[in-house]
Amino acid sequence: MSSTLYVEPYNGTIDTGGDSLTEDLNIYYEVRSPFRSRSRFPLLPTKTNTKPMSGDFAWIMTSTALVLLMIPGVGFFYSGLARRKSALSLIWLSMMSVGVVSFQWFFWGYSLTFSHYGASGFIGDLSNFGLMNVLGAPSVGSTKVPDILFCLYQGMFAAITPALAIGAAVDRARMLPCIVFMFIWATIVYDPIAYWTWNANGWSFVMGGLDFAGGTPVHISSGAAALAYSLMLGKRTGYSKSAGLPYRPHNVTHVVLGTVFLWVGWFGFNGGSALAANLRAVMACMVTNIAASVGGVTWCLLDYRLEKKWSVVGFCSGAIAGLVAITPGSGFTTPWAAFIFGVVGSIACNFATKLKFVLGIDDALDIFAVHGIGGIVGNLLTGLFAADYIAHLDGFTVIPGGWINHNYVQLGYQLADSVAGFSYSFVMTCLILFLMNFVPGLSLRVLPEEEDMGIDDGQLGEFAYDYVELQRHTSDGHPQGVINGGSSTEVTHTNGEGPEKMV
Repeated sequence: MSSTLYVEPYNGTIDTGGDSLTEDLNIYYEVRSPFRSRSRFPLLPTKTNTKPMSGDFAWIMTSTALVLLMIPGVGFFYSGLARRKSALSLIWLSMMSVGVVSFQWFFWGYSLTFSHYGASGFIGDLSNFGLMNVLGAPSVGSTKVPDILFCLYQGMFAAITPALAIGAAVDRARMLPCIVFMFIWATIVYDPIAYWTWNANGWSFVMGGLDFAGGTPVHISSGAAALAYSLMLGKRTGYSKSAGLPYRPHNVTHVVLGTVFLWVGWFGFNGGSALAANLRAVMACMVTNIAASVGGVTWCLLDYRLEKKWSVVGFCSGAIAGLVAITPGSGFTTPWAAFIFGVVGSIACNFATKLKFVLGIDDALDIFAVHGIGGIVGNLLTGLFAADYIAHLDGFTVIPGGWINHNYVQLGYQLADSVAGFSYSFVMTCLILFLMNFVPGLSLRVLPEEEDMGIDDGQLGEFAYDYVELQRHTSDGHPQGVINGGSSTEVTHTNGEGPEKMV
């Protein structure tokens, strides 16, 4: 969120969240104006025409819905990239992330991350356990929004982060351990990293780290967790260190659909992080769109140089890379700098997709390459291009800026935050999964025969499609079986992903 200093709220509201029976808690967040919008003539400032003009509540509630939209977007994006027999499980896991983490956030996640009186630089306390006393008091993030609204908005960030990481479970992970992992990981990994980044008592915040919308808490942490999950699960059957698996994305339309959901939702993800409807929020949306657009074009050009074909998946991957890169700097950087974020972020993530072969880790969906590397690149570029006057577009945020403001130490702060976030997430994710694997009923990986059958069939008992094509081209010949008029005979064949049927 915006790196703004916490201002002590109105007396009497901090301990209870406010008493709505004795006072109107909304008045602390209203901005009243004696003028009518778009009117040629100002009205006299009488009691009857002084209307609340602030759209802060409306914008943050809308942004909350936009970030929620991103979570099924992640599911569709991953589903399209995966094989048909694992497609539904990835959508299911993304939706389960909403359910599991929303409960975790209500239970103790919000308190651990954004409690007003965190005693340490690493984690908060349980003073708001079960959302106790979370109501009308001004939030830790901004005095312009109350605790309850800030909690709702931040809960979407907490929910999407495990959804990004859990794509590493594709093709070979059991679903129950994934659910348990989400709850534990959100508590032990996400909450501390978000606390030290965004809470005014967090060590990175105090140090001077700049992270507007989640470069470290969301992208670096999820990228590192995905790499760790892939490592602990082991390679999929048939995986080649030099070539991966010989499968293409099974549904590019799902990839495009997921990209659209993510791109639209990212306006709430970055723009909403201003925590108010102001010029800084508008600028965050502007640079977000520029970085995504430039990133998509850049990735397409990089792929075209190899195959001399234009790739839809390439454009979508580049757009996501640009969005990831601009996230930490979206409230600090200029539109011309957003162009650099998009180009550099896309190039870095594109080449980073080869790292899994160097490391020998089966990161099937390149989550580490796009989110882990993209988040690090975005953090470092923020250290270079953060501008003090952009941050001050909200009227009160003051930062020393980055290299363009001759604040050269900022790059060191950004590097320290990135390394700490990646290291902590990777090590703790490995430890969590290592211990879980010893717990009866929580073994991480499916049996070999279930992996061959497919996760959708073996773990869910449901399928992404009722109809699956038997052949792509009519010239491929006809499988055994006959379809006559309005009646049909069941026919089956195997294409390396298990049996497929059409009835």
